[in-house]
Amino acid sequence: MSTPVLKKHYQEKVVPALTKKLGYKNPHQVPVLEKIVVTTCMGKAPDRKVAVDDAVAEIAKITGQRPSITFSKKAVANFKLRIGEPLGARVSLRGERMWEFLYRFINITSPNIRDFRGIGSKSFDGRGNYAVGFAEQTIFPEIELDQIKRQIGFDIIFVTSAKTDEEGRALLAELGMPFRDLKKDDAAEGAAA
Repeated sequence: MSTPVLKKHYQEKVVPALTKKLGYKNPHQVPVLEKIVVTTCMGKAPDRKVAVDDAVAEIAKITGQRPSITFSKKAVANFKLRIGEPLGARVSLRGERMWEFLYRFINITSPNIRDFRGIGSKSFDGRGNYAVGFAEQTIFPEIELDQIKRQIGFDIIFVTSAKTDEEGRALLAELGMPFRDLKKDDAAEGAAA
């Protein structure tokens, strides 16, 4: 089995570039992508159980791996939600599937987004992990548009071994993540305030 293209790129180009850029003394200090988590919640859907089944099928098509179903931990009367009811789906991608998914996300999926100018670069959690959300699954080429039963929004979380947001941002940028320019993000935030 051959090494995924992006993993080879990481080993040959990203590790030396980050070692030089961030001043690491050892190549093993360079942060690495540990896993990618794709998750969705169908809490507001009136037919929640059918919606969860649809979400499981869509995420399985997108990732190539069957997701696990998440269940409610609390009962909420306003949402007619009981403890233990199916609520959403999630899948954790590691190894070869993770690298293949990231390659498709960067090179095929991102350019499919309408009016795409890059993804925001501020959604880091303080420990080098990055999360991005999408309102619909139609951006993925694996989804057949005429087979869609409902719009499913989901989050993609990129979990890295980076200690800081700067290290995580540098790692994902070197891998080819299409971030918007930080200066443009700051200007847009200033204009919105």
